[in-house]
Amino acid sequence: MAITRKASMKRSKPNYIYSIVGVALVLLIMGIMGWFFLNISSVGNAFKEDIRLSAYLRTLNKDTIGQIQQFIASKPYAKNVTYVDKTSAKAIWNKENNEDWAKILDVNPLPESIDFYAKAQYVNRDSLTKISADLMAAYGNQITDLQYPQSLVTNLNERASKIGLIFLVVAIILCLIVIFSIDNTIRLAMFSNRFLIKTMQMVGATRSFIARPLNVRAVINGLISSGIAIVLLFTLIGWAESQFPQLKAIRDFKLTLVLFLGLIILGVGISVYSTHRSVLKYLKMKLDDLY
Repeated sequence: MAITRKASMKRSKPNYIYSIVGVALVLLIMGIMGWFFLNISSVGNAFKEDIRLSAYLRTLNKDTIGQIQQFIASKPYAKNVTYVDKTSAKAIWNKENNEDWAKILDVNPLPESIDFYAKAQYVNRDSLTKISADLMAAYGNQITDLQYPQSLVTNLNERASKIGLIFLVVAIILCLIVIFSIDNTIRLAMFSNRFLIKTMQMVGATRSFIARPLNVRAVINGLISSGIAIVLLFTLIGWAESQFPQLKAIRDFKLTLVLFLGLIILGVGISVYSTHRSVLKYLKMKLDDLY
């Protein structure tokens, strides 16, 4: 009889280990997608701010060139403004095209220029057209043209909008799947505890008395699952940044902390909600319906 009672008590305990691991894995998947979603704008901005704009010079007067350089540097759209002479222009061309024309040409045909990079919010066709008009209006006699890869700018903005929309839809769908998966995982874990819940009700325990320890346990399990997911996600992010150093340059600690906090809230919140709902469900059921 004692052996049967012990076996019954053992079966009544919810399998918290499988529940914790299952929730942690689901949260990890959610965290990976969240990390991609939160950093997609940073990645897009990094690509945009890596596009070089060149204001080709007509004048060779160093004082005038210095004035133009200071004028561009004072504008809110400009960053990393540099003067590029013929020698530097040739070196840049050779590096980008992986060849040297010195064996073919005796003279350097490249003009001098003032190169700069625009901030991400200005890297679009309309803004760059206004920047070009602004420069030509101020120094049209000293600047021949403002050059930048127009097709790249157009394609980059179009693709960024499409990718952002796709990620938003995927994130919403994934969030619903994650909530549903965690809810089912918790409910399955509570299924093995249904007889204990009903027995406590039958001996006179109140609903709050029955639910309180289970809710506390749900909070603990949610924190453990979130902690496991955060550690694994942090490890994956560190590995990704070691493989792609560009990711480290665009890292946003605030967004990462928001993501980790979101995983904790999601893990604990759904665990408590699913546990409490399961308790109420089994309390309302008849004893015969539990079998």
